Amino acid sequence: MLDINFIRQNPDVVKKGIASKNVNPDLVDIFLAIDDKWKKLVKNSEELKAEQKKVGKDNIDKAKKIKIEIQELENLLMEAEIERQKILESLPNLPFNDVPVGKNEDDNIVIREVGAKPEFDFTAKDHLELGENLNLIEFEIGAKVSGSGFYYLKNEAVLLEFGLIRYVFDILKEEGFEILITPDLARKKFYTGTGYLPKGPEAQIYEIKDVDLGLIATSEITLAGIHSDEILEKDDLPKKYAGFSHCFRMESGGYGKYSKGLYRVNQFSKVEMYIYCLPEESEKFHKHLLDIEEKIFKSLIIPYQVLEMCAGDLGNQAAKKYDLEAWMPGRGAWGEITSTSNTTDFQARRLNIKYRENNKKSNFVHTLNGTAIALPRVIIAILENYQQKDGSVLMPEVLQKYLGFNKISR
Repeated sequence: MLDINFIRQNPDVVKKGIASKNVNPDLVDIFLAIDDKWKKLVKNSEELKAEQKKVGKDNIDKAKKIKIEIQELENLLMEAEIERQKILESLPNLPFNDVPVGKNEDDNIVIREVGAKPEFDFTAKDHLELGENLNLIEFEIGAKVSGSGFYYLKNEAVLLEFGLIRYVFDILKEEGFEILITPDLARKKFYTGTGYLPKGPEAQIYEIKDVDLGLIATSEITLAGIHSDEILEKDDLPKKYAGFSHCFRMESGGYGKYSKGLYRVNQFSKVEMYIYCLPEESEKFHKHLLDIEEKIFKSLIIPYQVLEMCAGDLGNQAAKKYDLEAWMPGRGAWGEITSTSNTTDFQARRLNIKYRENNKKSNFVHTLNGTAIALPRVIIAILENYQQKDGSVLMPEVLQKYLGFNKISR
């Protein structure tokens, strides 16, 4: 959520920022009009309440009349506040000034490419064929039991998933993260507060009927909720959490030919990093999260490229965002495997998370998130990059002690 005072004082800056994210800048004028109406109603209400105090019990008829007028104003004020809040919640976070200009993913900037793409002397298979041949992945039963977009992992693929989780947690512990397994359900306050939508064309959340709960799209939601409605001490920052959870996404399936198999599914496992920090340190910690993501994929020896997202592809919450894309030989193209975002105070304002310095006035913290590992896409990258001519798949050396085997074969 944006700072209301900032919108009032810098409407042109806000218009430019949201327009760069493909959001109608006229929303700013609509918000300010409603805000002016709200301010006038507040002023009128306060004046009437002051008059009511002066009248007291000396003039009962006038006191009754004022009471009715106050109630009418309070009703109008509530309506204006609901309108104002609705517009405010529709405004995205503003991108940093150095974010590349662009409308969509075609305008993202490749910063660097790391690692050599494998060269095969045979026709490379995709993860679907490898998974079927090696008895690792089952989509037909997943579709029968749960519907399209669900799957069963089998045999060595199960051990690979758990080995990757343990390997990544060991890295994150060394980097000072507190490791957690979070709930897979959260109240609406937390998934909307972090910017995940339960309704409309961008909906990502499965809501549970008749209760205030939804299945989380990422543990970013549950990690962000830890310190909601709290005031943290400056000396206790940063707070660094790494959360494992299952993730549930209402994927529509309209993402093109490279969305098949494990690449875009309705349920998957993920380890997410989340940092609460001082505003002046958020850019430093954003780089820290990116460095950790790169450390993981360098150690797995999976070729990847780093992209900086343009303004039009940042999403609602982020002021700046980086993606890592792994080389996926089965498709002969890059595929997203992680992202990391600086959301500044956008989520903290929604969830009321502040810090205080030496008993002084409190301010909102900055929050950042980054995917340490999204398991299905990493499994794709390992199967396709480490495949062998005989149909087997070698395992990355750093994982072998976690797995108890160095190769998957028939």
